[in-house]
Amino acid sequence: MPALTDADFDARVIDAHGLMLVDFWAPWCAPCTKLSPVVEAMATEHAPGLGVLALDIEAHPAAAARHAVLSLPTLILFRDGVEVERLTGTPSERTVRGVVSAYLG
Repeated sequence: MPALTDADFDARVIDAHGLMLVDFWAPWCAPCTKLSPVVEAMATEHAPGLGVLALDIEAHPAAAARHAVLSLPTLILFRDGVEVERLTGTPSERTVRGVVSAYLG
């Protein structure tokens, strides 16, 4: 899954057109590791209609702070640069798929 940085977050997410799913995670976060395969599957299954990117908040905390990411993992779905949905904790695969599907259809 392509990685984001504080430096390129706006160019790749906020200024982007279409749907972008951003996975906010950290290397020490066990629930993040559990959710990662679900997010990666979404990237493969829904390309090119859905862009999927990951931001390591430990290495790049500014973008996470700007978007008020207070718990991990956090998935934020952006449409044309605007947040439209947010999932925190470890939502089920069914929940993640349902949220994304609602915006792809």
